[in-house]
Amino acid sequence: MRVSVSEAKAQLTELVKRAEAGDEVILTRRGHEIVRLVPVVVSPGLKGRRALMEKVRASAAAQAHQGPAAARSQDFLYDDDGMPT
Repeated sequence: MRVSVSEAKAQLTELVKRAEAGDEVILTRRGHEIVRLVPVVVSPGLKGRRALMEKVRASAAAQAHQGPAAARSQDFLYDDDGMPT
């Protein structure tokens, strides 16, 4: 929806409600787009972020698998004397 700034002055409450509902509201001046009304997205607070991080950590821990120790992962490249094979 495109509305001129002068028209928007009389309809501001309605335009804000429409933007909150998800409608695209663009204000124009002399036929040129100048402003878009969009709803503010609330970011999660400290508790919400912490809960999200814990959820991610738990998910990662559940998916992780125990592989060979990094110190022993290349042993097949060397013989018993530590020389390359």
